[in-house]
Amino acid sequence: MNSYAIIADKMLQIGDQFDRYQIQAQMAQGGMSDIYRAFDLVNHREVVIKIPDQSMLGDPAQFERFQRELDVMKTLDHPTVLKGLGSGKYNRIPYLVTEFVDGQSMREMITKSAPIPPEQAIALTRKIADGMAYCHENNVVHRDLKPENILITADGQPVIMDFGLALTKGAHRVTYSNLSATMGTPDYMAPEQIEGQRGDQRTDVYALGTILYEMLVGKTPFTGDSSMAVMAQHLHGTAQRLDRLSPNVSPELAAIAAKCLARNPEDRFATMRALVEALDHPETVDLAILEKLNKSSTSRFSLDQLQAIQGLLVGVGVLALLVVVALVLQQLHK
Repeated sequence: MNSYAIIADKMLQIGDQFDRYQIQAQMAQGGMSDIYRAFDLVNHREVVIKIPDQSMLGDPAQFERFQRELDVMKTLDHPTVLKGLGSGKYNRIPYLVTEFVDGQSMREMITKSAPIPPEQAIALTRKIADGMAYCHENNVVHRDLKPENILITADGQPVIMDFGLALTKGAHRVTYSNLSATMGTPDYMAPEQIEGQRGDQRTDVYALGTILYEMLVGKTPFTGDSSMAVMAQHLHGTAQRLDRLSPNVSPELAAIAAKCLARNPEDRFATMRALVEALDHPETVDLAILEKLNKSSTSRFSLDQLQAIQGLLVGVGVLALLVVVALVLQQLHK
């Protein structure tokens, strides 16, 4: 067994010892951090070690994200939130230690199983909302909630992780040099985030509504050929009614998802507790929001339709120009 000091061009190997932890497997590499399953030689338990990528150490904004996750994990203790076990430095390299959760990524679950039966989707969403309510009550807003950041155990327990973008009480704004790499996919970003605002707990409500929508029909509310196209739809588009996309989705559940996905934060559920209440008592949900969706869909074109119309008009314009040029050349040759 080797006592290993990290260097830029070498990864930890199975059997290496990092501080008091023996490496058992590499779970993820690249991006913000390298993640390993390891055995704690002092407490005799399996854990996960998260070590920042070496390039991140020289970038204050990237390192702030890692440091913020360290700070958040020390304050949270809930069954739906990945438990932080500690942190430290080894050979001047900071690291974070969390519990090891034996489960699959929600992304993997959606890819394999979506559309997911409404009863199962509701149960998962309710548990995630309960965990996020706990976070909000402890002054932590996740701001990067998406299937990739949620684990699902064999008994159906979701576990939320990756609080690197979390907004905490008194946290200062961080300017990120690489938006797409740092913020991840825009599929779950609320309109106010796209506009550059810091967001609040209603930002997490929007993201969870997007996850619920995706579980139920196998796709996110807004899609496009580029990140910019998706973000434009979040800002200006209207998601299709879920009960029109799937016969298994009740109007009440469709209304809950629609309220989560309201463009204006004031029109969403004000808190995660309010969302939990709606999921527990769907009969109390105001279905008028579905009528608003109907009017919106009939009174305006979708972004895809507008783009298609714009392309058609451009094509017609080019064709007309070619006809004019041909007529002019014909006259010149006479």
